[in-house]
Amino acid sequence: MLRVLYSHRVQSRDGQSVHIEGLVNALRHVGVEVFMAGPSVYERAKFGGEGAPVAAIRRILPGAVIELAEIYYNILAYLRLRRAYKTFNPDVIYERYNLYFLAGTLLAWWNRIPFYLEVNSSLAEERARYGSLKLRRLAKVLEGLVWRSADRVFVVTEVLKGIVAAAGVDSERIIVVPNGVDRESFPATPYQARPGAPITIGFIGFVRDWHGLDGVIAGLAQPLDPPIRLIVAGDGPARPALERQAQQLGVEGRVQFIGVQPRRSIPDLIHSFDIALQPRAVGYASPLKLFEYMAAGRAIVAPDQPNIREILTHDETAMLFDPEEPAALWGAIRRLAADAQSRERLGFAARRALDARDYTWEANAVRITEAIAADSPRSMAATGAVPALDRPAGRGAR
Repeated sequence: MLRVLYSHRVQSRDGQSVHIEGLVNALRHVGVEVFMAGPSVYERAKFGGEGAPVAAIRRILPGAVIELAEIYYNILAYLRLRRAYKTFNPDVIYERYNLYFLAGTLLAWWNRIPFYLEVNSSLAEERARYGSLKLRRLAKVLEGLVWRSADRVFVVTEVLKGIVAAAGVDSERIIVVPNGVDRESFPATPYQARPGAPITIGFIGFVRDWHGLDGVIAGLAQPLDPPIRLIVAGDGPARPALERQAQQLGVEGRVQFIGVQPRRSIPDLIHSFDIALQPRAVGYASPLKLFEYMAAGRAIVAPDQPNIREILTHDETAMLFDPEEPAALWGAIRRLAADAQSRERLGFAARRALDARDYTWEANAVRITEAIAADSPRSMAATGAVPALDRPAGRGAR
């Protein structure tokens, strides 16, 4: 049995935790023994937020001090990971990349054990653009160092693969593994229009400025036929400004902010949407919500850009719009709101595409495990779809 030491530095319960737990559960389901090593505050954090001590520190300390603290945190992280390594005796380390996080790189180098890295975004670029990154040059250097140190890098889009390759990682060592869903949580319930009812457009996920919900709320102030209402499921720093915007425009009665919802209620929530929204997307991301929208069989409106086209096809599995054209988002919403047959057709095709391409955590677990087995000189004949690795008497060597 393959033994994987899963290392991460995630402290919040949000989309990151959905990915972590979805993949770890899938790895275990396909026969991998996984030991998770991460911050203790992660286990205590409530879904939709980060640990209270961490949130307080971020509010108080200057940005540069926080970044230096992130670097010094590697001492504690390395000691924790080393203890787990000695106890668990893994075949490989699998780490979810985070900026300034070096623990897995250092442990793998010191013990000469295979190191696999999962990269969901270029955090040096993302935090510089959307946050307040202070140590930009250092962040970029350390990001490239960690990426190049991995035996293989698993990325979520072809666009991100290009970014990682540009940092000096051999493209042959980069594997694209898009995000996924637990398909069993989303029964294939075909969409059926409700004649005479207002059209419900919906968004799920963490609410940040770059998600473009301000443009959705602004459009509600226009004359709309049929009537349209918006549900926003999630919380985040942009929510207060969005609520104020809705009040100022006089559309607060057509916008429902329902906050963070339990994961078990997400399928039913999406099934209540007529149209599922991804108003904007970071150019290299693989948005989790898109796969959940697809699994729920709902018509999707999303920006027409390369990373989204890796998942969706315009007028086949979604209605894609030009993100550079201000009126295009609402043009797509209006078109679907007025055409129940298109909503039914797109929703059905989206679910069918998800099934055909196997956008699931279990399929991702198999892809990752097969890549590890192919790299390993200790690999044996596969049992079913999942490789079984023979463990040597001592520690692994590259």
